[in-house]
Amino acid sequence: MNANKIYPWYFSSGAIVLYILFIVAPALLGIYYSFTDWNSYSSEKNFVGLEHFRTILAGDPTYLLFIKNTVLFTLVTSIAKTVLGLFLALLLVSGVKAANLHRMIIFSPQVLSFLIIGLVFKSLLDPNNGFVNVTLRSLGLDFLAQNWLGSLTWAMPSIMAVDTWKGMGYIMVLFIAGLLAIPRDYYEAASIDGAGFWQKLFKITLPMLMPTITIATVLNITYGLRVFDAVYVLTNGGPGNATDVINTAVYSSFAKGYWGLGSALSTILFVIMAIISFFIIRLMNRKVEF
Repeated sequence: MNANKIYPWYFSSGAIVLYILFIVAPALLGIYYSFTDWNSYSSEKNFVGLEHFRTILAGDPTYLLFIKNTVLFTLVTSIAKTVLGLFLALLLVSGVKAANLHRMIIFSPQVLSFLIIGLVFKSLLDPNNGFVNVTLRSLGLDFLAQNWLGSLTWAMPSIMAVDTWKGMGYIMVLFIAGLLAIPRDYYEAASIDGAGFWQKLFKITLPMLMPTITIATVLNITYGLRVFDAVYVLTNGGPGNATDVINTAVYSSFAKGYWGLGSALSTILFVIMAIISFFIIRLMNRKVEF
């Protein structure tokens, strides 16, 4: 009886084979090569153990800066996208006029390539003729004009701001779907009991949205840890190495021919993503049980 109920495994075998060939196998090979001196300067691949990992984590402080920048970028953008996405979702399901038009406008940056967005914002943030600084100077706020993408102080915050602007629409859509799935009966009963906006938010909306918040958080964190295009297009890791992240370091290592070192950086990134995602999912699932 059970055999007749089980979905035939061979229906998914094709997808499984492709997944193993193009995802699992390259990932395992990458982990293997991270323990070798694989490079473009020699045809030999020698096992070097943890040498690359010692270089990254203890030998060269530059790599620790890349890891710090990656974690900082992930933390700030994840919080910003979640808060702004939730705020916009609450606003757009509250009966605002032309809500669908506003949703489309806010979501539209998500479908654009970061190459296009990067070129636009590099023009807007140009220290001399950019729209932002020209506007500030025209308002007599010259002291606020900055070299947004060329300053050690402002380069990373500028990248975070652009990335948040691009990605918050996607998180907003997730929250809108979650809000529309909450039964209206809960809010009607709360209104009868005299509950206000904040009571409904913290006692009904947020607890019921916890599964959506979990998904949004994991998506934000995995994207933030894997960020490359935003940094590469806007600053290429500069000024100096101030905005370099793990993936730009991986790109640089592979471009220079140090493939084993680049694989080690990718392995460290994979471990960080796996650990953080695991604990976030555990924490969020525990909070869902209200």
